[in-house]
Amino acid sequence: MHETDTDTPELRTLIVDDEPLAVERVQVICAEIPAVRVVGTASDGAAALRLAEKLQPDLVLLDMTMPELDGLGVARAFAAQPQAPVVIFVTAHDHFAVEAFDLEAVDYVLKPVSADRLERAIERAVARRGQRRQKASRYLDELWVPHRSELLRIAVSEVHQIDAERDYVRLHVGGADSGRSYLLLQTIAGLEERLDPEQFIRIHRSTILRRDHIRGLRHDGLGVWSAELVSGEALRIGRTYLARVKAMAGR
Repeated sequence: MHETDTDTPELRTLIVDDEPLAVERVQVICAEIPAVRVVGTASDGAAALRLAEKLQPDLVLLDMTMPELDGLGVARAFAAQPQAPVVIFVTAHDHFAVEAFDLEAVDYVLKPVSADRLERAIERAVARRGQRRQKASRYLDELWVPHRSELLRIAVSEVHQIDAERDYVRLHVGGADSGRSYLLLQTIAGLEERLDPEQFIRIHRSTILRRDHIRGLRHDGLGVWSAELVSGEALRIGRTYLARVKAMAGR
């Protein structure tokens, strides 16, 4: 395990899971992480909220699926508090990632939990610590996508194009030569609302582009315009979005 800065206080940590063996496993891992001090455990969402009110944890390691009040419900309750704890979801299910990060969870760890993976998540919690959430941006700065047997964190700044594919979006990441893309269960309209309009612009009902990926605009005649990308590719601009795209160019 990595050493932590001795000037950094431990994160008072609450573990929430309805499976006793899962709680025990996370406790064992946390005992080896200097940045963490477990101050309590809870086996359901309602108990988690009661304990959190008394214990004032800095960090909550939160299971997603629990009877009655689930992990998302607990996280929403925390998000409404002025001094909310940092939340890391620890779950066997990968399809709640979008909802989790809409609630500003710092990470999303899949079971079975490995020590290295949980430690990396807690390092992110340490980095997040001290940030005030009252004025947090409503725009996303990262996305989490299923990739093989884990969830992959993608900085929004790495995404240059987003294409709609039915109920999914395809995120195009990196330079033109990398060819990486990932599917995310999210509508393009829903994702557009969470992206900073100073950085991204929708040019078509099926396409969002990062503004700095657009090299220029081209008039193809008969009122048809295309966006020329830094990669050399040209994408047609939908008529519904043309005025907004031209306004970006001061036209």
